[in-house]
Amino acid sequence: MKSRIKYTRFLSQAAVIAAVYTVLTLAFAPLSYGESMIQVRISEMLTILPYYTSAAIPGLFIGVIVSNLFSPVGAIDVVLGSLATLLAAYLSYRTKNKWLVPIPPIVVNALVIGGMLHYVYNFPLELSIISIAIGQILSCYGLGGILMVALDRTKQYIFPEYNKG
Repeated sequence: MKSRIKYTRFLSQAAVIAAVYTVLTLAFAPLSYGESMIQVRISEMLTILPYYTSAAIPGLFIGVIVSNLFSPVGAIDVVLGSLATLLAAYLSYRTKNKWLVPIPPIVVNALVIGGMLHYVYNFPLELSIISIAIGQILSCYGLGGILMVALDRTKQYIFPEYNKG
């Protein structure tokens, strides 16, 4: 019975994370889907959540899949963007130092999404990578840092399975 409750909590958390990611991405669509090299996804602040719960890994992955269905870039963004998020979320989950948790989404997305924008829009590769990295830093460290401070005060209630430091 206890494992069923844990599984239900895991699914519920993943679903809520996916839904919140999607809503934030769509609510701020002009920033989220910048067809220029400037792109700041407010929803990327949620990429700090794997530090608190493994449910964030599938939650973020599904949230990005659904969000990227609306991307002007098309199917390549659904596939590459989602896989980049899956990798970054897993690496963030494995990170022990909470202040380093935003590094995987920043680096992975800068390289993958920067490369994709170069391929799709023929933007200069280096500028695409730098531009995406800056947007990710703003979302992941700026907004994500604020979210971390708030979650640190309530993590035992929101994420009872939390067991890092």
